[in-house]
Amino acid sequence: MKTVSALRDEVESWRSFKQRLHDLTELTQLGDESLRGELETEISSLEADLDKRTFNTMFSGKYDHDDAILAIHAGAGGTDSQDWAEMLQRMYLRWAEDQGFETEILDTTLGEEAGVKSVTIVVSGRYAYGYLRSEKGVHRLVRLSPFDAAHRRHTSFALIEVLPQVSMEEADVEINPGDIKLDVFRSSGAGGQNVQKNATAVRITHIPTGIVVTCQNERSQAQNREFAMNILRARLLELKTAEKDEERAILRGEYTKAEWGSQIRSYVLHPYQMVKDHRTDHETGNAQAVLDGELNGFMEAYLKGTSQ
Repeated sequence: MKTVSALRDEVESWRSFKQRLHDLTELTQLGDESLRGELETEISSLEADLDKRTFNTMFSGKYDHDDAILAIHAGAGGTDSQDWAEMLQRMYLRWAEDQGFETEILDTTLGEEAGVKSVTIVVSGRYAYGYLRSEKGVHRLVRLSPFDAAHRRHTSFALIEVLPQVSMEEADVEINPGDIKLDVFRSSGAGGQNVQKNATAVRITHIPTGIVVTCQNERSQAQNREFAMNILRARLLELKTAEKDEERAILRGEYTKAEWGSQIRSYVLHPYQMVKDHRTDHETGNAQAVLDGELNGFMEAYLKGTSQ
């Protein structure tokens, strides 16, 4: 039913586009100069719509249409990196809002002084994973540290993980109940009415791989367990896919192991402002706009590069 609904929406969208084009053609043939302004506006709108549809054809991956699980982890840099992780959280939440996607924070581990050590967010909407898969990797920030009394320049790192949120039926992985260790604990947070006093938070450990997943957002233990299992399923699917990719790369003689230090994008706030993606060389001098969620230029440059 999910597939049927998505296909129905796609067909209706194209039918609407075709009708708009037909109506525009008929109005143009009238030759009425008073309609020129209205027609030019509609032509521009149709061209923008067509550009977007053309771009969407690049979402041909198996899970590109699915929702995404976005995880942000603070790296080297102490408090600065934890603050950087929180800045990235804000950036992606703003980007998702601009795209019309829904977001839900499933799990957050706060930093000791500021920021977050890690945060897991579900981003829901058509092509959410297709867009966000371009963000996977290490993101580097260079700025004057607000946590340094001498106000010196610091470099901070954060790791972005992006996983497709797939259902049990779609995921090509099997989870043996005997391979899972389940722990429940009280949700942590800043306190207040929204923090459960009961043991509703869930931690799932997949014993064969050592993967650990926590979820403490929902009010019931059952909901947290369901979300945690979804994340575990997505991580196991990524692990399986990565193993296949490594095997193919080794056979081609091209395999190189990805290391922590190889950042995909740098955000420089001092001594000048610039954001540059090292995979595509796409860059902008308006770093604040990027931190406010203007990411489509970087995502599109990456997707166009990988589709060629």
